[in-house]
Amino acid sequence: MWGRYAGPAVLALSLLPASAYALDASVKGIDGAPATNIANFLAPISIPENARLESYKAEVADKAQKALHAFGYYSAELEITLENRDDVTVRVTPGTPVKLNHLWLELSGAGADDDALKRLIDGSTLKARKGKALHHADYDGLKAKLQNMALQRGYFNARFVTHRLEIRPWAHQANVALSMDTGPRYRYGDITISGSQIDENRLRAMMPFHEGEYYETNDLATYNQRLSQMGWFKSITVAPRLDTAEEDTTIASPGTPELGQSPSADARQDGNIRPPSDAEVPIDVNLVPADRHRFEVGAGYATDVGPRFRFSWDQPWVNSRGDSWNNSLYLSAPRTVFEGLYSIPLDNPLRDSWEIPYGLKKIDNEDTRSFESSIALARQWKFSNGWHQRVYVRATREDFTQADQDATVYLLVPGVSWRRTAVDDQRFPMHGNRQDALFEVSDPAWGSDARFVRTRLSSQWITSLGTDNRFVGRVTVGATATDTFDQIPPSLRFFAGGDNSLRGYDYESLSPENDDGELLGGQHLLTSTAEYQRRITGDWWGAVFTDAGNAFDEWWPNDIKHSAGIGVRWISPVGPIRFDLAKPIGDEDDSGVHIHFAIGPEF
Repeated sequence: MWGRYAGPAVLALSLLPASAYALDASVKGIDGAPATNIANFLAPISIPENARLESYKAEVADKAQKALHAFGYYSAELEITLENRDDVTVRVTPGTPVKLNHLWLELSGAGADDDALKRLIDGSTLKARKGKALHHADYDGLKAKLQNMALQRGYFNARFVTHRLEIRPWAHQANVALSMDTGPRYRYGDITISGSQIDENRLRAMMPFHEGEYYETNDLATYNQRLSQMGWFKSITVAPRLDTAEEDTTIASPGTPELGQSPSADARQDGNIRPPSDAEVPIDVNLVPADRHRFEVGAGYATDVGPRFRFSWDQPWVNSRGDSWNNSLYLSAPRTVFEGLYSIPLDNPLRDSWEIPYGLKKIDNEDTRSFESSIALARQWKFSNGWHQRVYVRATREDFTQADQDATVYLLVPGVSWRRTAVDDQRFPMHGNRQDALFEVSDPAWGSDARFVRTRLSSQWITSLGTDNRFVGRVTVGATATDTFDQIPPSLRFFAGGDNSLRGYDYESLSPENDDGELLGGQHLLTSTAEYQRRITGDWWGAVFTDAGNAFDEWWPNDIKHSAGIGVRWISPVGPIRFDLAKPIGDEDDSGVHIHFAIGPEF
């Protein structure tokens, strides 16, 4: 049994829709939650058109008293005035509330020394209310939380041996006795994996629990999440086999109470009723493999590149080791890109992997003509703090024309990169940041045609003030040290301008120029953005922003470009859509208004 009072209804009735309310109550003499509860209790009463109003006073009074009992008012006096079929006035003289006097909260069984259960009791609102007005919801809430936590921590035989809320209205006192016998704490028994196409040893290595350890629901949730992150399965169920956790048939010893009788305290203590000390619960892991081939076609538009199309072919698992293979083709006017990634997970597939990225890229934009082919070998680590580290060696062949420079170069480039993204909402974060850092080097000593040390650092952040004010900032810095700049291909030079760089300028239209005004690309880069967004209504936001920066050859740059503009953001079902109008500031060569349109989050 879960209690013998009307308290639990205190919250349930408050959830009724307004259209279901038939009696509108005006409560006098008391306010706050008790008054609201009276109104909620009375709302479902429906008085027929020709009924005698006086005949409903008793029902109104009974429900109002029950509503007051939930907050400890057991001696309230009521004056009921039924104005008509739809309106009632309840004048309350609340009297002295019942206060919580004695409080006995006890744990027995294996959980008697469980710190988590003890903290739950010690921090409960019921314990904090001792000496104050009784609230039935505190009692009911602690019971529910204790039962839930007991199940979460493996006390599958837990039961309340005493659960009593005693009201003494004449003394304005209430006493609570709540005693839980947790029984044994179950340990993990046999762990069975079925339906998997991935090597079972690899799946077991990902488990945060092992046979013989104490059961915790959080462990199962963690394991489920880990399996889901790998993308190997389209259905994952990790659950205890509770039907075998407790045996119904027992051999009774002399003196055991017959069924239908409650065992005495002595019987419970002398061992006549005792669950097995080696209590174990088997765990079943049922898996359904993900589709081996996934195809996706997408289309979009951005002012940087015009119409764009993307086709992807993903294989989330290639073999029993769990290798994955992804390929994609991206088409737009200034660039065509084919790229792929073969990933080989290691002993901890969530954290460590080898990767083989490869690709072909053709660029025809402004004064850049380039065809690049590349392949790399990379080792990736994913750390628990959210950082991803990648150490790689990339081999590249690029045939290019940049303004009046043209060459075919071969590069062997070792490098390392770090990346971390933390947001409170992937679709439209109100708080978050992304950090990127890359360092790479090339030298003829190991066969490259160019000598350079190159770095690119980027920091982006989003924060908000309340729910209607949003701030976005971005700083990007790039630098190259080289004495063979003419051998560095366009893919490794720096350009500025465009949706994610300097709005108000065309895509990659800013860099040092030759004597004919053609873009050469820069050795260094510095760009920044500051943006303020204000919610207009619902999923619509307005924005004002300013961007600054340029690509250049010498620190510090003398020609920093500036722009400013306004925009609109819509959080659409397919992701945020951004529409901006931006204009260069103080640029005699370009003073027109530029339109920028893009789909997708800032990060």
